[in-house]
Amino acid sequence: MRAFGGAVTMALVLALYLVLVVTRAVAFLQTGTPVGAGIGVALLVLPLIGAYLLVRELLFGLQATRLTRRLAAEGPLPGDDLPRRASGRVERAAADAVFEPYAEAAEARPDDWRAWLRLGLAYDLAGDRRRARAAVRRAIALSR
Repeated sequence: MRAFGGAVTMALVLALYLVLVVTRAVAFLQTGTPVGAGIGVALLVLPLIGAYLLVRELLFGLQATRLTRRLAAEGPLPGDDLPRRASGRVERAAADAVFEPYAEAAEARPDDWRAWLRLGLAYDLAGDRRRARAAVRRAIALSR
């Protein structure tokens, strides 16, 4: 829940930034000069890209949370039984040690969203965020 609150806070900050950029873009467009118009158009395009990326990331987070809750209802998640530090994070060596079965399960069942989500969670525990996101994206696509 903490991560969701952080994501909402960042979304609100980005939304405020986008509003400020759009007001500056309008001011540049009203100058009537070609350079001002060019800067104004560029400032309008950048917030659109930012808004698209923000919505995309929020949807990813919501879909991943939904699938993780479904998987948690079916049984324990990867890392639930691993030793943890005082901070609550899983010990990295323990996460690396149990990673392999999840990778093998995803290879054995390439069309099973559960196997891919477990693999994504295992990657996350091992600290490989890029592969974790890719595996979770695949799980989301397979769950549809």
